[in-house]
Amino acid sequence: MAQQKIFGYADRLSVRPGENITFHVNCDGASEADARLVRLIHGDSSPAGPGHVEVEVDSAVNGSWAVKKQFTQLGSYLEVEDPSRKLDVSGSLTLMAFVWPTLPHKGNRQTILGRWDTLRNAGYALGINPAGHLEFWVGNGTEVDYVTAELPLVAKVWYFVAVSYDRASGRAEIYQEGVLNRYNSLISKVVPHDYASHVAQHFRFAPDNRPDVPFLIAGARDEHKLRGPFVSDLYAGKIDRPAICGRALTRAELDHCRKGGLPPEADILAYWDTSKGYTAHGIGHDVIDIGPHKLDAKGFNHPVRGMTGWNWTGKDDCFRLDPSQYGGIEFHPDAVTDCRWEPTKTFTVPADLKSGIYAMRLRIGPGTGIAEEYIVFVVRPAKPNGKLCFLVPTASYLAYGNESLSFDAHIIQPMTGQPPVVTDLDVETYEHREYGLSTYDHYEDDAGVCFSSYLRPIVNMRPKYRMSSMNITWQFPADLSIVAWIDHMGYDCDFITDEDLDREGVELLKPYLCVMSGTHPEYVSEKMLDAQEDYVAGGGRLIYMGGNGYYWVVGFDPEVPACMEVRKLDSGMRAWAAKPGEHYLQTTGEKSGLWRNRGRAPQKLTGVGFIAEGFETAAPYRKMPDAWHRTVSWITEGVEGEIIGDCGLAYGAAAGVELDRYDLSLGTPPHTKIIASSGGHSDNYVLVTEELLYAYAGLTGSLDYRIRGDITYFTAPNDGAVFSTGSIGYGQALPANGFDNSASRVLANVVDAFLKPGRLPGSHWTVEEKQWR
Repeated sequence: MAQQKIFGYADRLSVRPGENITFHVNCDGASEADARLVRLIHGDSSPAGPGHVEVEVDSAVNGSWAVKKQFTQLGSYLEVEDPSRKLDVSGSLTLMAFVWPTLPHKGNRQTILGRWDTLRNAGYALGINPAGHLEFWVGNGTEVDYVTAELPLVAKVWYFVAVSYDRASGRAEIYQEGVLNRYNSLISKVVPHDYASHVAQHFRFAPDNRPDVPFLIAGARDEHKLRGPFVSDLYAGKIDRPAICGRALTRAELDHCRKGGLPPEADILAYWDTSKGYTAHGIGHDVIDIGPHKLDAKGFNHPVRGMTGWNWTGKDDCFRLDPSQYGGIEFHPDAVTDCRWEPTKTFTVPADLKSGIYAMRLRIGPGTGIAEEYIVFVVRPAKPNGKLCFLVPTASYLAYGNESLSFDAHIIQPMTGQPPVVTDLDVETYEHREYGLSTYDHYEDDAGVCFSSYLRPIVNMRPKYRMSSMNITWQFPADLSIVAWIDHMGYDCDFITDEDLDREGVELLKPYLCVMSGTHPEYVSEKMLDAQEDYVAGGGRLIYMGGNGYYWVVGFDPEVPACMEVRKLDSGMRAWAAKPGEHYLQTTGEKSGLWRNRGRAPQKLTGVGFIAEGFETAAPYRKMPDAWHRTVSWITEGVEGEIIGDCGLAYGAAAGVELDRYDLSLGTPPHTKIIASSGGHSDNYVLVTEELLYAYAGLTGSLDYRIRGDITYFTAPNDGAVFSTGSIGYGQALPANGFDNSASRVLANVVDAFLKPGRLPGSHWTVEEKQWR
């Protein structure tokens, strides 16, 4: 019997009453699944809290769903729309491109460009053979003729590669020349490699081009009895300015192309100028053909654009400055940003369904582990309630979606101070790359993953999941601790997502008196950051419930808003670093990296910013002298003694995991009050790298005074205010002891005050007044 497992995703994360949401489900070992709509309340099964809490919701969509096995197209590639079959060439031709292969010796055939039918051995293509040599092959459906370069390709070196094929004589000649300069390749000219290869072979027959086989760049057409047509022989690396000509070009003509020239105009069938179509606001998915037939190519699974090309000279670090040097498009055989599964069920959200976080719960067989799936989505309000709003940090959920640090990150155990606790869900995610990777992972060629999408199962965006490397809830299930607190306290709360805020801006927040963040809103677009800053400046009240927030610059794909992009640069706590010259987002055109390095440190909005992380212990906060100041003493009212947050679901206290601190030098508003601070953290807590100009001993929790979490408060214009907890662990402390604890008491004081229009408590005192304990 096949192993029973079920996974799925929805076509949207956020939906209003009356709108449709479509679910896509893949199932092994069963043909029916029990489906139930549930409202999610709490997602941490820790015995220190209320456990997993969900409420089943009566719905017409409940019941038995027909489910089946579905297949995912892995790998990024380009497909050419060629309805008139201009590239159905059975006579003479030339194929050419600049290439920067990353895995030439991976042991699989890789197609650079052509119309090749892998199943039937028909058509033509230029590619790399399993031994790492450039190769051109032609098939007639029965036999294959090929010509192979003498020298293998060297990884991460730019080449100009081509083949000229003369049908009359049958002569096919490989043209391979290195074009590395001082900047564009991994190695320099001091390495005594021989890159050139020119080999000729006589072919016996012309290619048989099947009409249903498309012209592809970075892949070839394949077929499977169950899944149907798909793309295989995927290429790893960059391709710049691929082209096809309707004649066998001479060596001299190819020399001219190698130096950056165009082929003879009359012979061009298609020339995809990969440096065209760039704007100050980003790069689209279409790769423009400047040839006579305008056969533009369409990208699938987000080939990475805005990358340095064969002629990059190292002087310009952005594709907006000189697009001609940024023709490189990078392809990854294990990329996926859209599983493209067939729809399983469409659900119309009822008009009376209250705003909240919901999931379609699917169960087969035993209904646990990989036989249970939660497809999570957020129901927005039909009309804003005008009071409390929870901003669901879906961009950060995407960034961490399906992370596999416990398997691939060698530093994870010394970083977290504990061995990983791996479940069947973790193993399933790691073994099945078709669910996609997180922006904390690397592709198989070791490039960092810069795209993440929710058009795929995200195994760790579900209740009950615990991050294996830390053995605590993280991101979505951790945020459910705040949701459970809101529910327990009886607040009327609306829920919106990062994606909503990116699209609609500050107008989405204006109706609310108070907006709360999640535990870890780390990934933020410019539109999201602008909206929250304008909201506070206009009189809004923001509660920042996390640590390491407002950190990375991200962009959403305007054509595919389910997909988010980030580039990790040369600063910050990061799992990888983008290559030189490749720091700008193709989705928006802006520089990625840390907001701090673009002049917008999180301290300017929230009063605190990232200072340290540590994962095996947590600590409570202790009241600071400001806590007794008459402008803010109401915040700690009802808290006996000086300690806040001495219990919690994340390592037993409220200040832990990742910490933020007050810092006037980075823009903390000068009138900010420090209500409480943590201290005495273990040496597993380390200072963040962006604070370092020079490394030295003692940058750990027991020695560095900066390593602490600060609870802060400041007022803003028009009766606005910001309260910050300064720790990821604070939200997970709320449910402890049946929600009856000091962290909960402090937050309730703040929310209650923020939900009352007009002047805030203590605001009649001036900022200059001092009243110490």
